[in-house]
Amino acid sequence: MQFLFSHPVRIQPYFGYRNRERLRISVRALRQKRREFNASGKWQAMRTMLSQFASKEAMEVSVALEIEHGGETTLHDGVTDKEGFVHFDVALEPAAELPERTSWESVVIRWSNSDGEQEATGQVLVPGRHAGLGVISDIDDTIIETGITGNWRDVARNWRRVLAQMPDERLLVPGADIFYQAMGGGEVLPAGSAHAGERHRATANPFFYVSSSPWNLFSYLVAFQKGRGLPLGPIALRDWGFNRETLGKASHGAHKLAAMDTILGTYPEMQFALMGDDTQGDLVAFGKMVESHPGRIRAVLIRQAGEAMSSEELAAKATIEAARVPLWLGSDYSTGAAFLEEIGLRGESAAEELAKTIETKGKAPPGDPAPPTGKASSS
Repeated sequence: MQFLFSHPVRIQPYFGYRNRERLRISVRALRQKRREFNASGKWQAMRTMLSQFASKEAMEVSVALEIEHGGETTLHDGVTDKEGFVHFDVALEPAAELPERTSWESVVIRWSNSDGEQEATGQVLVPGRHAGLGVISDIDDTIIETGITGNWRDVARNWRRVLAQMPDERLLVPGADIFYQAMGGGEVLPAGSAHAGERHRATANPFFYVSSSPWNLFSYLVAFQKGRGLPLGPIALRDWGFNRETLGKASHGAHKLAAMDTILGTYPEMQFALMGDDTQGDLVAFGKMVESHPGRIRAVLIRQAGEAMSSEELAAKATIEAARVPLWLGSDYSTGAAFLEEIGLRGESAAEELAKTIETKGKAPPGDPAPPTGKASSS
């Protein structure tokens, strides 16, 4: 039997993104077999999931990023750090044109291991030249019912979800798929139509995901999104360690703020809708984004799990409302249809048709319109 640590090094590309001037993509070197999330039975599922957390990172591995740009192929070299990562941030010279419609482009990752020369395909999201709205979304308890973040005590409490359920067994937050399709304003990747290395179809409005889950769950989360027909997009995850910096609650907000700052800085011409929930301080983080990026936040949407607002959340709510940024607070995505219409996020025909679907599943009663501030209360 071959031990885990003796596996040849493989490179895991994560979803990247670019604008006209720069391309960003992260990869990780692992001594671990690629896992398929199709295990049957509790013990096999647990074995599969434990292998995700028991990954062995490989440091000081030389990795080359190959980009086709301007009719030429360029190579960009990197070396993995002690956690196995290379974070490529490449200047594109001359500037690269944006496609007519938001789409995925491919890059090639090259490295060597004990089996010889290797390569993998990475995917890079490119917003269309006319995309004026992007969506930045949380994952945990915003689209997937989960208890996998917070600290290791939370992980232990929710062990069955984390270790014994495959992506197709996890619970989608009710209505999230339809609501996200409406926000995307275009095509959504059909379940099972693409895998790593293939091109993905993108929604007209590009999606970016920011989560406090560990990088070990990247493939798991993508499999969940594909299986539920959710828009795909770059995912900013975290490298977990047994310390306050990664396990403390304050670290969640700092991670999300840094990731959102980078995304907004990459696309200064775009506005963004921010989507999250009230279980990990998303409202507070979004309030800080509204304050630090005036005029850039088109809307804030918070799924409520029923907990009372903290003083920090009440202050963030006041900040968002003072900036006249539309705010949706609700426990059920079906109540968001009126909100989308009110703030003008249903302009494109595709988004309009999908939003109508939301209305048929849970339209607010006549005579009970959304408040003028854009807040939609759950019924």
